[in-house]
Amino acid sequence: MSTMQTFGSTDKALKKEFPTSEFTPRPVKSSQDVVEEQTGKLPKPTGYRILIIPEGVAKQSKGGIYLADSTKQTQDLASVVGYVVALGPDAYKDGDKYPEGAWCKAGDYIIFGRYAGAKITMHGDTPDEDLSLRLLNDDEVLAVVDNPKDYVGVK
Repeated sequence: MSTMQTFGSTDKALKKEFPTSEFTPRPVKSSQDVVEEQTGKLPKPTGYRILIIPEGVAKQSKGGIYLADSTKQTQDLASVVGYVVALGPDAYKDGDKYPEGAWCKAGDYIIFGRYAGAKITMHGDTPDEDLSLRLLNDDEVLAVVDNPKDYVGVK
């Protein structure tokens, strides 16, 4: 019994010396929030290009395990759903190619090819705040979707 008391008192002493705090994850920002925060810093697409923010991937598995950074980067490259930030001045202006008009507009969520577009990273204050962007050609949009969370790999 004295062993348990000693262990208990040691445990209490450790708690006093090294206070533990609850882990509080950062709130996940939506694509719209990011656009509002970064408005002046985001590149402006030229010509027939479209600037999108790929939807972020889950930071935890379904079982609650936090994923490694390398796993998140691999999933991020494979993301196929994105938020349209801006369209270049010539996007969807070709009446012969797009007789029905634009396929998407700023504020839409779209599906695009896995390896489509140029991948760009804007560096934030910390690596967690880095922002992934893609510049797509206007004809690389495959579909417009209402809810990006309905698709695999999107948080």
